[in-house]
Order: sequence, then C-alpha cells, then structure tokens
Amino acid sequence: MNFDPRITPARPDLAARYLQGKVAAARFVEGEEREVIDAQAPMREAPSPDAPLMTEALMGERVTVYEFNDEGWAWGQLADDGYVGWLPASALLAPRGAATHTVTALRTLAFPGPSIKLPPVAMPPLGARLTVVRVLHPFVVSSIGFVPAAHVVPLDKSESDFVAVAERFLGTPYLWGGKTNYGLDCSGLVQVALNACGIPCPRDSDMQERALGTPVDAKSLRRGDLMFWKGHVAIVRDENMLLHANAFHMAVAVEPIAEAIARVSAGGSEITSVRRLSGR
Repeated sequence: MNFDPRITPARPDLAARYLQGKVAAARFVEGEEREVIDAQAPMREAPSPDAPLMTEALMGERVTVYEFNDEGWAWGQLADDGYVGWLPASALLAPRGAATHTVTALRTLAFPGPSIKLPPVAMPPLGARLTVVRVLHPFVVSSIGFVPAAHVVPLDKSESDFVAVAERFLGTPYLWGGKTNYGLDCSGLVQVALNACGIPCPRDSDMQERALGTPVDAKSLRRGDLMFWKGHVAIVRDENMLLHANAFHMAVAVEPIAEAIARVSAGGSEITSVRRLSGR
C-alpha cells in the first residue's frame, strides 16, 4: 500500500503498532501520548536543530510519540493533522488534563501572577490550547499562569470568518513550515485560519487541495475561495485581491489576483484549481 510518509509513522526500523501488517518495519510500538508545553515546538525532518522545519506543534496539542532518542528528540505523530516528524523532547510532557480554552490573539502572554508588570513566563500563539481553572478578572488562571481573559475563548467558540483571521497575519514573515506570527508559510496560514473557525484542515497545500471544498471556475471568485498552484495556496480576499504567505514578498501580503497569477505563471506554474468551502 502506498502511504504518504508525511502522515504515516513508519520507518524501516520502527512503525506504529496500528500499521502492523500494512507496512514493513523491524519493530512496531504502541506509542505514548504527550502534550506540547512550549508555545510552539518545531517538528523537523530529522533529529537535529538544523534539519528542515516541516511544521510546528502549538501549545496544548497532543502527540503520539513512538521513539525518544538519546539526543533529546522525540519521533511521533501530531493528533490534529497527523503530521509525522521529530520534536524536541523537552517541549513535551505527559498530558496535564483536557484543554478548555484556545488563544485568539496573534500571541498572548502568561504571567506568573495577576499583574502585567511581571515578566511573562510564556507567549502562546493563536490556536494554542490552555486549561483554565478559574477567572480572576481581567485574567484567566491557567496551568501556565495568568493570561488576559480578552485573549482566550472556550474551545466550543469559533471565529466566523477565516479570511479575517488570515488578514490579521498581514506582514508576518514567510517561514517554511511555520504556523505562528513569528513566521508561517502559505498552507500554514490557511490551516491556522481555518482551525480558528473550527474547520479541520490538512497541513500542506496539496493535501488541502484534495480535501477542502469543491472546484469552482476561476472567473467567478468569491471571498474565501482557495486558489492553488503546485506547491502553493492563496486565499481570495475579494474578486480582485488575494492574500497569501509567499516567498516573493517574504511575508503575508495582499496583492491583485491578476498580478499574482501573471507573476507565478512567468515562473512556470499555472493554477491547478480554485476550491470553495461549503457555505461560503
């Protein structure tokens, strides 16, 4: 069977137990659940700090770890989008309890006490999940400290306009594999914005093109349509403009659709599809 290696926890020497009989590996293991405790943790292609960044796991995300090595790395699979790779073991702990809230600010601050004058102990990004134990206005008290109540909402509350969420990242640096306001890539922007609206979304643009929405004519664009090229995705802002994280601007930028299509076409790539999410 042909499994996508990006979302299949299998190597020649080791694989997840649930893949036994489906893939070849020297041994199979059950895996151990862990929780991301850093604001964001890099998931890399290899167990090295200079290995390519594949994606990022955000605070509160769950990971099934299949191996811890002696150099401080953990090989596992993210629960949300299924991505597989190497994370710093120091960014993971045994699950501390169910998350109750999610961060809605591009980035918030957690303080060790109920005062903004104290030095923050953590800076979780949009999409990070926290366990809130009580409200002490204007803060919520969480497992990581005192967080401004205005920056979080209960998990059952979602944003209504993913394009508006994406627009908040305007000017953010382009970072291959990134998913926060420190830096993100084209598909990371789409994934984070859709997730904020409670819409599950794969990690990479080719996965998104296969999984999201239905095809529409590129001549009848609406706000929220997703425009795909090979290896790239952009969000239609309106009938004339699109929004995307891209290496040309090295940032999240808005530009005229016609100019973007011409520029990308001049580089040898044509639109592969435009897809519209249901209800838009």
